[in-house]
Amino acid sequence: MMTISPFKHTPVRPHTGIFVGIALAVVLIFGTLLMSGFSEEEPAGPVLPGIDVLAERGFDSIAGKRVGLVTNHTGITRSGASTIDTIHGSGKCTLVALFSPEHGIRGTADESVASSVDKKTGLPIYSLYGQSYKPSKAMLRGIEVLVFDIQDIGTRFYTYIGTMALCMRAAAETGIKFVVLDRPNPIGGVKVEGAVPENGVWGGITSIYPIPTRHGMTAGELALLFNGHFKIGCTLEVVPVKNWKRSMYFDQTGLTWLNPSPNMKTLNGAILYPGLGVTETTNASVARGTDKPFEMYGAPFFDGKRIADNLSKRSTPGIQFKPCTFTPTAPYHPYRYQLCSGVQAEITDRETLDSIAAGLHMLQAMYEIHPDRFMAYEGFVNETGDRYTWNLLAWQKLAPEKIIAAWQPRLESFKRVREKYLLYK
Repeated sequence: MMTISPFKHTPVRPHTGIFVGIALAVVLIFGTLLMSGFSEEEPAGPVLPGIDVLAERGFDSIAGKRVGLVTNHTGITRSGASTIDTIHGSGKCTLVALFSPEHGIRGTADESVASSVDKKTGLPIYSLYGQSYKPSKAMLRGIEVLVFDIQDIGTRFYTYIGTMALCMRAAAETGIKFVVLDRPNPIGGVKVEGAVPENGVWGGITSIYPIPTRHGMTAGELALLFNGHFKIGCTLEVVPVKNWKRSMYFDQTGLTWLNPSPNMKTLNGAILYPGLGVTETTNASVARGTDKPFEMYGAPFFDGKRIADNLSKRSTPGIQFKPCTFTPTAPYHPYRYQLCSGVQAEITDRETLDSIAAGLHMLQAMYEIHPDRFMAYEGFVNETGDRYTWNLLAWQKLAPEKIIAAWQPRLESFKRVREKYLLYK
């Protein structure tokens, strides 16, 4: 059973006679302006995340229920109040447990997270990124509704949507209703790019279902897709975002950017991540711990100028690569406190940018300059979604455009399925 919570509409009294004619004329005159994109610049009102919409409706989806909440620091209202405090203080339900994804309930951890107790509410916090990625029946005991409110960044291998899917499975197995408080896709809901993982590649938390690297969907839309197309079969309700349009990037929503994870510090980093983020599965650094992680890429043995020169000869619309140096400082990641040489990716036009193609070109350039030292690890297959990409890109020197072309049949098939689950224009 799936429910999409409707917005409340004010009834319009019908007109007759000449008034109908005037109204139709106005629609015809101004309709073209609206369809041409005029309305895209000015949303009907402020963009309101699902938690705000739920509060406007008096918490009807969870009223009188014992509630578990899957969230982190990104679960906030438009005004900045935490979803934990908003639900806990509503007086409309009983919040009984919290569940934290990768990076913890406060979004500051960079590795596995232990279960704990929330100091403010006294509620247990069950970690879903430690010994288990999925809530156990014991964790869910006594819960009637499991609510999900986390800001995703629009890339398949970012783990939050994997956590959501596993929570949905647990809800289905225990007969618990699952509610998604939806949020905008920060990198927009139009572009759909990258490989759709083949059988044997998908299934882990970074590739929970076969969807493209850049899926162009919100968490709520993905929940509908997972539940319907991939047949999780839980009782699902999505509380939609109000006034968000697919063409909007996060900096057009008026919402506050909170780093979704410790090293996702900028919207530009999120836009680059679907294509260039896969570099974290090689022996290069993605500049974790600097002020521009996922915007700079390098290693102590790289020659950044030669890599940048190689990239300058390639066709990569919407992006340019410049030589740079940086010193990563994040624990548990490559080359901590070592000076790295490499390239900085600068977005020049995010509308024409294809981050997947740009990422493949960058990796190929790195390999061409350093064939004896630059290598990919096992996780590369999981994040790209394709077993053969590294072989074709590095060893066979196949043009990235040809690799991407081979992905298109599966991508187009996904797009047709995706259309059935979209909630926003």
